[in-house]
Amino acid sequence: ATRNGLVKKTRLRLYGNIRKGGIWAIKLDKGDELIEVEITSGDDEIMLATRGGKAIRFSEKDVRPMGRYTRGVKGIELAPGDSVVSMLIVKERASVLTVCEKGYGKRTPFSEYHLQRRGGKGVINIKTTARNGSVVGVKAVSPNHDLMATTRQGQVIRMDIKGISLIGRATQGVRVVRLRENDELVSVAPVTEEEDEKIESE
Repeated sequence: ATRNGLVKKTRLRLYGNIRKGGIWAIKLDKGDELIEVEITSGDDEIMLATRGGKAIRFSEKDVRPMGRYTRGVKGIELAPGDSVVSMLIVKERASVLTVCEKGYGKRTPFSEYHLQRRGGKGVINIKTTARNGSVVGVKAVSPNHDLMATTRQGQVIRMDIKGISLIGRATQGVRVVRLRENDELVSVAPVTEEEDEKIESE
């Protein structure tokens, strides 16, 4: 997926012979950039989420497989000034975690995002008010996850995901991280205890 809302799908076998200098994976328009890559089964559903608080859920079957050096197709129709911040695979037993730059966020069940055709405008994911700021990250999370949040001033916060409210789509959310003055969130990532143990053992 790209920041300007394009998506493409390429069969994994086309990446079988990687040269030392790498190979092309996508042809990008001027001013666009790659924001996320996922390995899918062919039968998955995909969600794109934007900085302005919109999200769209569609079947990956709406995206035909293409060659590596191709541009892709429209995944979501963006409002002026908006951009895609996250792409995730829909997991019905998980929930959608959305976090905004001023430290507010929420979890929402995937069931609240109805299936649409690729290329639509999507639905409200979170209200990006002056209190919230723009969206910085949207992740699929489970109750066994912790949340790692990083701020622009270099602070890292870790918290139990169960402490973040599970509420509806078209809401502002609740305070997730208490930030220092003039600081803001720049990225979030879910992590599990199993991943901690694996890193420690290595």
